[in-house]
Amino acid sequence: MIVAAIFVVFPFCLAFSALSDALTMTIPNRVPVILMATFAIVAPLAGLGLSEIAIHIAMALAVFGLCFGLFALGTMGGGDAKLLTACALWFGADASLLEFLLSVSLFGGLLTVAILLLRAREDFILSSRLPIPRLLFTANKIPYGIAIAAGGFVAYPSSPLVQLALSSLH
Repeated sequence: MIVAAIFVVFPFCLAFSALSDALTMTIPNRVPVILMATFAIVAPLAGLGLSEIAIHIAMALAVFGLCFGLFALGTMGGGDAKLLTACALWFGADASLLEFLLSVSLFGGLLTVAILLLRAREDFILSSRLPIPRLLFTANKIPYGIAIAAGGFVAYPSSPLVQLALSSLH
């Protein structure tokens, strides 16, 4: 049951966040809440000790501090900050956190360029009736939840909880 939660909850929350952000430019608050609550239940049951859990919490708080600063400057949305923080909780201080953050940055840059290119061709794209959400053209922001999800999918296999789950299967 714990292994199933590790393999299902995090990826499902990432996919849901990406889809929601692409269609509505929002990430529902329940997603980071689900991620944090599931981590609190799964981490000790999967075998993380109190000191390891404390490190995961410390890393999440560090990411939150950075995200809060970016949010205060108006360069990051609140939903993105909450989702990044909740995801960081799952990665801890492991190298997978750095992999996650670098992947999110890379995908975020690519996503930003792609959306700017889309917006530059708005008339053509809208006249072609491609199924692209209109908000991608009208909103003055980037649905960064897509980049967070992509970075999460890249880094998650090397995360501590996945590694613990895989070792329990052998």
